[in-house]
Amino acid sequence: MTEYPTSQEGPQPVASGGGTDEAGHGKAPIAATEAVRTHAAGTGAGPAAEPGSAAAAAASDVRAARSAAGSASGLPRPRGAASAEVPAAAGAGPGQNHDNARPREAEDAHDAAAPAPGPGAAATGGGGGAAGLHGAGGSAPAGGGGPDATAARREGDRLRFVGAATRRIARGIDLDEIVLGLCRATVPTFSDAILVYLRDPLPVGDERPVGPVVLRLRRTDRLRPIDDLTDISSTIGAGMDLAGAAGATGELDFSQLPLVGPQGDLPAAELCEIRPGGALAEVLRGVRPVFGSSAAARAALPELLGLDHPLPRGNRAVLAPLRGRRRVIGAAVFLRSPERPAFEQNDLLVAAQLATHTALGIDKAVLYGREAYIADELQRTMLPDSLPQPTGVRLASRYLPAAETARVGGDWYDAIPLPGSRVALVVGDVMGHSMTSAAIMGQLRTTAQTLAQLDLPPAEVLHHLDEQAQRLGTDRMATCMYAVYDPVAHRITIANAGHPPPVLLHLGGRAEVLRVPPGAPIGVGGVDFEAVELDAPAGATLLLYTDGLVESRLRDVWTGIEQLRERLATTAQLTGLDHPPPLEALCDDVLDMLGPGDRDDDIALLAARFDGIAPSDVAYWFLDPEETAPGRARRFARRALTRWGLEELSDSLELLVSEVVTNAVRYAERPVTLRLLRTDVLRCEVGDDSPQLPRQRRARDTDEGGRGLFLVNRLARRWGATRLSSGKVVWFELPLPGAGERR
Repeated sequence: MTEYPTSQEGPQPVASGGGTDEAGHGKAPIAATEAVRTHAAGTGAGPAAEPGSAAAAAASDVRAARSAAGSASGLPRPRGAASAEVPAAAGAGPGQNHDNARPREAEDAHDAAAPAPGPGAAATGGGGGAAGLHGAGGSAPAGGGGPDATAARREGDRLRFVGAATRRIARGIDLDEIVLGLCRATVPTFSDAILVYLRDPLPVGDERPVGPVVLRLRRTDRLRPIDDLTDISSTIGAGMDLAGAAGATGELDFSQLPLVGPQGDLPAAELCEIRPGGALAEVLRGVRPVFGSSAAARAALPELLGLDHPLPRGNRAVLAPLRGRRRVIGAAVFLRSPERPAFEQNDLLVAAQLATHTALGIDKAVLYGREAYIADELQRTMLPDSLPQPTGVRLASRYLPAAETARVGGDWYDAIPLPGSRVALVVGDVMGHSMTSAAIMGQLRTTAQTLAQLDLPPAEVLHHLDEQAQRLGTDRMATCMYAVYDPVAHRITIANAGHPPPVLLHLGGRAEVLRVPPGAPIGVGGVDFEAVELDAPAGATLLLYTDGLVESRLRDVWTGIEQLRERLATTAQLTGLDHPPPLEALCDDVLDMLGPGDRDDDIALLAARFDGIAPSDVAYWFLDPEETAPGRARRFARRALTRWGLEELSDSLELLVSEVVTNAVRYAERPVTLRLLRTDVLRCEVGDDSPQLPRQRRARDTDEGGRGLFLVNRLARRWGATRLSSGKVVWFELPLPGAGERR
């Protein structure tokens, strides 16, 4: 009968001062001499010793020392060792002190015919197990014992082992942790080696395989590393079986078994394709573990491990299918060395329990991994892949999830180019960290992009976002900061919906928290949003963020905002007062202020460096909607190019300005605006009060018009039309002379 350690749960009496941890690994026992002393004290030495008892006690002490040394090595005690000690402990005569020298067959026969241990035997050991438990000072009380008590104790040990092993397996949250938990829980307590095969790829949910089912060796584990396989490998390679190898090398222990390769791994097949109708497929379909000596297993194991892999004799191998919730996802092979008692019928129940818990844990890990992947992809697609680089402003951003277990959240940021070289800066935070929060965040971000393209004022954008959030549900709430920066006017307009205020870092190193009306969160309904217009000097840096950066369980939001302001000022002083710190380094430095316990929420960060456009690089005119407007526009454009030294662009610019202004005058009722901007390109913007956007079309040969936008499309680097609340703007860009060489 295989025994299991009793120290899996709670304090249990342990032989030889040793024990096992929760996984069943042996702890260091006391010295062998102490074991001898303990054993001698427990042999029942009384005031009147019988003749010959001294010799019997001496022989028993020697066996106790050997038993303690075997426990110290971490190996299970060989079969027959316990039964050989029982008669000596009970005061047997000198003729019974040489049982250890008998052949293994004689030991097995002696075990079968041995009488039930008496009270003295129960007190001094009587049962050799996986780690020598129930030896001297065992758990059986003196004066009790017998077959029923021993069987009950062993069943209790088995249940405690199964409980501890399943707890260790259940600790894992990913695939590798679960498989490692199975290996560490079973080796060496239950088996001396284990091989774990899993399907490749592992199915997820209701997925059905479209090709052949393939098992891949995921992990192996064994009792101890191999010393030297040269002699035993050559012996077996010459045709000798394991029994012959044992006879050639003496007592065959597990380190001599040809189960481990030079790297310490079992040289089993790396991949195994399950043949439909094959022996392995039938065993896996049966779900229940089988002994390696059974006919089905002896046909299935070579298919799984490889034809060259040796198979242990007798019931020293167990093949256990790993069945998840819907299908078999792998198999585990448990192996024992010839030194150790073979597997028994009850061990199949243990293997079934371990396989079931492992398979269900792997199922959970695969589903969790798929959900984490979906969350990562959802969060990644909801946020911009890259930020635009509009004229007059530089941008940088960061996003951090709340924790490794909460990879998706409701925080977002965005930068949206607007007509007139302006840019909208948006940062928002939907309540929660679930997939629903991320989905709502995506809808609000899309709505904000659409509203921004209509060139609505910031307060109007928040008002429409509030209405959209109410349409999504009564409990869909979020905070949002919406700002529009105009690089020509060097002004920024900000509207707030319950969001933390932005921080402005000036060029001289001064950091200030902007006074912005707080407003109510989006989704409350029935509230007005107020916008404020502030100066945005060149060289200043605006920092928009979510509350995860400044609020945690350890600090309130205003304390965090003050710490952020001080951090920005300190960083600016380190880089010098005459130039601002680099944006990317500034974002990293801001995130470095987070300490342990500060990551309670996900964080979105958007930094904008205001460069602006100098007034000398801007030319602006109003044109009355009359027939002479195109001619006047050509003259104004020619003068601006002469002032900027860009006479090379005169012909192209005058032609395109004439075409665009002509289309604007045709539909406009109020004055038409013409603006030229000189940055890294030459940008021309023509605005009118007509909301109808022009569309390029192919003109027929007989048509007198319809070719203006065709010319714009062919000559301009880029062009477009944007609808505004008061009309539309048509714009195009021309590359500056020598821009290609400078790039």
